[in-house]
Amino acid sequence: MMAERGVAVSHTTILRWVQRYVPECEKRWSRYARPVGTSWRVDETYIRVRGRWTCLYRAVDKHGLTVDFLLSEHRDIAAAKRFFTRATAQHGDPERITLDGYPATHAAVAELKKEGALSPETKVLTSKYLNNLIEQREFDVS
Repeated sequence: MMAERGVAVSHTTILRWVQRYVPECEKRWSRYARPVGTSWRVDETYIRVRGRWTCLYRAVDKHGLTVDFLLSEHRDIAAAKRFFTRATAQHGDPERITLDGYPATHAAVAELKKEGALSPETKVLTSKYLNNLIEQREFDVS
């Protein structure tokens, strides 16, 4: 793109720009980002991404704000642990997590509590109806 305009830029220059300006952009963006609630509804489903079936882990708070999402090749305990580890690192531990009945997700939460990565006070509920909030949301991955 820069070459089209007659400007020669090395890839190392672009890397330096990224290293210099991304932290500043993140700092400015965080002022406008809305915090999510402490009651999460978590769901996992399969979607097609570029012709391949992929597991989508997603969580919203009780007001419908997206907490986080993760695309994974597998729907298992390791993927669920990756999802929760990432979500809690970004937003902190929730007070309550509502899951559907999938056993691997419940096992992942139990392991994270045992390891101390998730607060032992976090309540885990099972209800497929509370997760309807997630399933009603449009989620387009192109």
